Amino acid sequence: MFKMNEVIQRIYELGIVPVIAIEDAEKAVPLAKALVRGGLPAAEVTFRTAAAEEAIRRIVAEVPQMLVGAGTVLTKEQADRAIAAGVRFIVSPGFNPEITKYVIDKGMLMMPGTATPGEMEQAMSMGLDVVKFFPAEQNGGVAKLKAVAGPYTNLRWMPTGGVNAKNLIDYLSFNKIIACGGTWMVKKDLIEAENWDEIERLTREAVQTMLGFEVKHIGINSENAEEATKTVRVLQSMFGFDAAEGNSSFFCANRTIEVMKTPYLGKNGHIAIGTNTLPRAIAFFKRQGIEFNEDTASPKAIYFKNELAGFAVHLVQK
Repeated sequence: MFKMNEVIQRIYELGIVPVIAIEDAEKAVPLAKALVRGGLPAAEVTFRTAAAEEAIRRIVAEVPQMLVGAGTVLTKEQADRAIAAGVRFIVSPGFNPEITKYVIDKGMLMMPGTATPGEMEQAMSMGLDVVKFFPAEQNGGVAKLKAVAGPYTNLRWMPTGGVNAKNLIDYLSFNKIIACGGTWMVKKDLIEAENWDEIERLTREAVQTMLGFEVKHIGINSENAEEATKTVRVLQSMFGFDAAEGNSSFFCANRTIEVMKTPYLGKNGHIAIGTNTLPRAIAFFKRQGIEFNEDTASPKAIYFKNELAGFAVHLVQK
């Protein structure tokens, strides 16, 4: 069983938690598998429907890589059923001190819904440092969270309600947000129609939006500084590219080409891929079994273990 801090870490690494209201437990497993294929092995299954408990049981049993939580938990009885079904976290739409304490006392990660500083402070007084912010957009969105974050240095939020593909990055770019809850990739009509391909596509699209991969620069290896200088002069004369010299390389063409003064990683050079969120990108690739060269890790960059067509590839924080 995951420890509470491990669950929080996994939620952070995922960045997005699909919020599911499922009417038919038979559809739970294929839905979960579509989310896994799309790159989001997590779900908050809401207790708004009679099928919630059975849906949780089936997902936990048949899709073990899924991180499953229960949402819209309003009573102790629902909390007990959710825990018995195998959830790793519980979420409520509002802040009920009695239910919140009950779940905490069970040793389960609890993220009660909060909308005001008063509710947030009550949750903090119970020892919580992660809470839900709901409904997020209707309560002022990320602008409100930034406004109230100052006094609450250890508090983090999972906004849910009105979060979508268009405003996702606005939320996740704020470092006090652990993840966002969302329904746009698991809409009711798609589940009812068993349109697993579209759910997978929307999920993959959401992940790609969150990670925001783009080529930042390509590095070219040179044997020595003299060879690097010649390469830079050719780029300047042929294309009129700008060039700026650093200690170990030249940067050209608005820093999209790096010419190394001595050979570095990669047979031919390296490719730098920028990402909106380096820790989540690393976790994304590790879930796929892709390895990194841990010796190259820094807060802003890390290289993959394997080369691509003779080029080393590394992720860089935008």
